[in-house]
Amino acid sequence: MRTYIFGLLICFSTALHAQDTLRVTTRQADSLFLRNNLEVLAEKYQIDIAKSIEIQDKLWNNPTFGVEISAYNPSRGALDVGRNGQKAFNIQQMITRAGKRNKQEALDVESTRKSEYQFFDLIRTLKFELRQIFFESYYLGQTVRLYDNQINTLNTTVSAFQKEYDRKNISLKEVVRLKALLFELTNERADILFELQENQRDLRTLLNTERPVKSIVDSTDIQRYQLAKYTPADLKQKALESRADLKVAQSASKQAELNLTLQKALAVPDIQVGAVYDQASNYVNNYFGLNASIALPIFNRNQGNISAAKSNISYYKTAESAKQNSVSNEVDAAVQKVGIADKTYQSVENQFTNQFQLLSDGMYENFQKRNITLLEFIDFIETYNESIKEYNRLQADRIKVYEELNFVVGEELFN
Repeated sequence: MRTYIFGLLICFSTALHAQDTLRVTTRQADSLFLRNNLEVLAEKYQIDIAKSIEIQDKLWNNPTFGVEISAYNPSRGALDVGRNGQKAFNIQQMITRAGKRNKQEALDVESTRKSEYQFFDLIRTLKFELRQIFFESYYLGQTVRLYDNQINTLNTTVSAFQKEYDRKNISLKEVVRLKALLFELTNERADILFELQENQRDLRTLLNTERPVKSIVDSTDIQRYQLAKYTPADLKQKALESRADLKVAQSASKQAELNLTLQKALAVPDIQVGAVYDQASNYVNNYFGLNASIALPIFNRNQGNISAAKSNISYYKTAESAKQNSVSNEVDAAVQKVGIADKTYQSVENQFTNQFQLLSDGMYENFQKRNITLLEFIDFIETYNESIKEYNRLQADRIKVYEELNFVVGEELFN
């Protein structure tokens, strides 16, 4: 009775775990990532900050208002501010010259644009990481399924051989060697599960979920990764037009140029204009006057900032050229890696896994019938497992290099 209840509890727990698992395709994973990822959500605030600065710098300077009153009149006493006393008022307004406000606004607009490019580059980088982990997890899961089948079948075989040993029909050496093989497979399976758990950690972080994530991949997901319709020249051109990090570098160069025009404008002094009312301290009572002032650009003509702005242009232009060269080389390398991965993948027969599975089933049957030796059986199982594991890794690596090509071009090439 207790065994029955315990079995029910295990089934119920397994069912709950299955329901709790987040099963997602690549497109669903992309959608969840864009909606939930905390790094992406945080980076959006940088755009809002840049736009707020843009709004702030469009505003006019506030006028300043001043009051002067008589603190003490020897003949009238303290605070003599009445009709016959003394008080004065003034108001001042700064008038900027040389288009400083417009030049600052242009610099702010470019700064906002750079923040947007940085946002898109973050998405590009994190999506690349997501896709790599997504497909690697899928193929590691396939490998775990292989080990599960092998371990289940080998458990049955070990149990059968243990009974034969108990009947004194076979030697202990054979039973121990089979148990050692079972132990080896169990350890290898555990190593793969460790990798999967690390991937789970990263997938949950990227998708901002606490639920286990299961990758769902079908044949159409695999078949869309084909390079036939793109030439290396096309891909380089697309990368130069689309790469967000290159646009960040270009925006930085543009900002340096705009900053130079702003620094030159800042060398032109602004004018302070205002009006004043003086009740009794001027040459006439109730005096109204206008005033204006301007700084004389004798010592400080903003020379240092202008020189630094010119050097900044050279720096960012050089960095932009370096980034363009880097993008071009990255595309070349990614195309070469795709070619190598495709050639390696195509060199493996299409029926590779099916043929191995048929042979594996036959090997178990023949071994149990004693038609093959223990050493032949163990050698085949180890070779079979290693081959299937490497084949799954090859498939994952092939998709990874295609996703790397997406990453270095900055576009979704294989929809």
